[in-house]
Amino acid sequence: MDFIRHQYEIAQHGFSVVEHIYTDAEVNEIISTIEHADKTGPLFRQTDDLFAIRQFLKAVPEISPLIFTDKLKTCLRQLFGDGYFAVKSIYFDKPEASNWFVTWHQDLTVSVDKRVNIAGYGPWTVKHNQFAVQPPLSILQDNFTIRIHLDDTDEGNGALKVLPGSHLKEVYRPENIDWQQETEVSCNVQAGGIMVMRPLLMHASNRTTKKKRRVMHIEFSKAKLAEGIDWAEKIY
Repeated sequence: MDFIRHQYEIAQHGFSVVEHIYTDAEVNEIISTIEHADKTGPLFRQTDDLFAIRQFLKAVPEISPLIFTDKLKTCLRQLFGDGYFAVKSIYFDKPEASNWFVTWHQDLTVSVDKRVNIAGYGPWTVKHNQFAVQPPLSILQDNFTIRIHLDDTDEGNGALKVLPGSHLKEVYRPENIDWQQETEVSCNVQAGGIMVMRPLLMHASNRTTKKKRRVMHIEFSKAKLAEGIDWAEKIY
């Protein structure tokens, strides 16, 4: 695995695709575990065009050893060093007939345990009884996200579109995107591969038009938040 290339791509472009982190058998075991999970809890959301699990690692605790294999842990350690822990996890199943899409945005907020008025933190939001806040920029710049793909994903079934290098522009509003200078790239990933990205990377996704797309989204940090608040999820 060419870790130097992946580190360069993450630093310069804000993302990199690392294939073959999981075998077909490992992917199938992850899928089977999700399918057999108790879906009656409040962290599960199921509609005609979406199945999602919030706080995924907490909601389905038996999934953790299947995700955090030696190969994944070695990959993340080589790319980012030690000291990081998971701070947010979501499972998304976008079925073949799904008609929802995600517009251009950066991931500017983190999930925390409570709302406290603290200098440098804000604005605040609450969604599904979960507090989220925009932290100091330095935290967002150091965090990273992995998207573990359980299906082959391309432009036809909701692969992320990104603007390479946009993570270097700090807070970059969608209305300020200069399409004369930016070039969107589709982050196609095979089943068993991961996309690694910085949260400040501008990204979006299209509707699904031909096949389902199942992705596990996990955010990592090594930051200690301001006194009075902590991460809503914190899994080492």
